[in-house]
Amino acid sequence: MSDNTDSQYRMSLDDGIERILVVSAHPDDVDFGAAGSIATWTDAGIEVSYCLVTDGDAGGSDNTITRAEMGQIRRREQTDAAAKVGVTDLHFLAHPDGRVLASIELRRDLSRVIRKVKPNRVLIQSPERNWDRIYASHPDHLATGEAAMAAVYPDARNPFAHPELLDEGFEPWAAREVYVMAHPNSNTAVDITNAIDRKIAALMCHESQHADPKMIETLVREWARANAALAGLDDERRAETFLRVDTA
Repeated sequence: MSDNTDSQYRMSLDDGIERILVVSAHPDDVDFGAAGSIATWTDAGIEVSYCLVTDGDAGGSDNTITRAEMGQIRRREQTDAAAKVGVTDLHFLAHPDGRVLASIELRRDLSRVIRKVKPNRVLIQSPERNWDRIYASHPDHLATGEAAMAAVYPDARNPFAHPELLDEGFEPWAAREVYVMAHPNSNTAVDITNAIDRKIAALMCHESQHADPKMIETLVREWARANAALAGLDDERRAETFLRVDTA
């Protein structure tokens, strides 16, 4: 492995990280963005939970089933995909797919999950549009990223925000850092060389979404190779990258 002295990236520092919460808009978002890292973290004994804002019911191209049925399919696919990388704790919020807003209601719902899971680290989608990777900037992704960041700071840690959560028994919780997926100014890398096959296996669980699974695998492996190069790792390594934000 290279010492990545000339790289802007540092390798993820996981000391003291016991619990991680991943917040994403749709089923399969987490697997494209972070499944290799998640497998690496669960292998290290870190507890990882998922929070899915929608059921992804507006996804896919099958017009022979109802949107409610598609949502049920995608919940099952995400649950199966999570199991491939060692995750069994999933929270589905069932907000409408394609109509996600960074509303106070979504901030409250995400704050509730944060207070329940008590993560040290929260992975979110970028709330900033990336003009070079437009597919990463679905409006639901942007709204989910914005609401998740607001839930981390200030909502989940503020006892006076969403007072109904205290009535429900959820005490304030402050996550110490956020990792942002698909951000153009990423600064932190995770070596996923030993987990890349499990990332692919997780993605393949989303059968309702992939007309050409082989193309998906080829693209994901190339992205992981390119990320490793950016992080200053040797040619045979593979990586995922994030923007780390200190929220302690």
